[in-house]
Amino acid sequence: MAETYKCPSCGAPIEFDGATGKMVCQYCETEVDVSAMDKIHDIYDESVVDETESEKEYCSFDGYRCDSCGAEIVTDENTSATFCSFCGSPTMIRGRLEGALKPQKVIPFRIQKDQAVAAYKKWAGKGLVTPSGFRKQSTIEKITGIYVPFWLYDYGSDAHVSAHATKRRTDRRGNTIYEHTDHFQVGRHIRADFEKIPADASEKMDDRTMDLLEPYNYSDLTDFQMPYLSGYQSEKFSYDSNELAKRAENRVREYILNEARQTITGYSSVSITSANVKLNRNKASYTLMPVWILNYKYKGKTHTFAMNGQTGKVVGKLPKSFGKIAAWFGGIFAGVSGLLMLLGGLLG
Repeated sequence: MAETYKCPSCGAPIEFDGATGKMVCQYCETEVDVSAMDKIHDIYDESVVDETESEKEYCSFDGYRCDSCGAEIVTDENTSATFCSFCGSPTMIRGRLEGALKPQKVIPFRIQKDQAVAAYKKWAGKGLVTPSGFRKQSTIEKITGIYVPFWLYDYGSDAHVSAHATKRRTDRRGNTIYEHTDHFQVGRHIRADFEKIPADASEKMDDRTMDLLEPYNYSDLTDFQMPYLSGYQSEKFSYDSNELAKRAENRVREYILNEARQTITGYSSVSITSANVKLNRNKASYTLMPVWILNYKYKGKTHTFAMNGQTGKVVGKLPKSFGKIAAWFGGIFAGVSGLLMLLGGLLG
């Protein structure tokens, strides 16, 4: 079922507004609390969907009807919130947001689209040899707010870490300087709890990019409610919590080794020789994180602008136009040649 939230005053589609934290109608400016939307529309019940049916949707390509204009909405297998391509109404795919597929938590968007566009223009403007198409309005309009699926893991850990450390010292005897290196075997026993270790669960999103967008401020974590998705795109997870657990555990091990290394001080050198790390997963929470994203293809390669939809942190690498680079160097060469000719004429 495809659903659209409607303004209780004028009946137009109503969307979540990150600036106010409320549902706001763009036509009559009516504001509604997120928690009140489902009661107003009576469209979202808390009954558990049969898990077999959810899995069927998870693995298929389905067509849906827009709740506003009746046009067919075609989505891929992972889309859980999108827009009608005919009337532009924000649409949620209810069956992909319930039962086993219902997120537990969400960090709502705080950065508005106009802020994301301004940040993109500033970012794109930094490149003197960036292709002109990167700055076209038609390109900028493609920037999209999307809730990316993540798993947040809680782990308890017990680790025994061994390290080889050295201390260097010198002493002078007459005219001779002697250098000494003392060797030490150092051990650390660390017990620690790690909460909310993130791992993005989207097959489409580049893991490196998602990692670089961190950190998110977890103080904004709130219980999931479907109205938060209205006005944005959203995906459901491509990988379950077991499939991504290894990524989270590798991060925990890195944190433990770093913590152990920082406690070993006063030595000239320190190298970790062994680490016995035992991990106990306490919880994995399915969470949606806000991201503004724009993909631009240039000479067969896709370049990505990504922005943390909560903090505003920007990640991306600008492409270079070889034509602009050639023109830039050509201009410098012509200017230098002209100056040399002028100097030659004056001196002659």
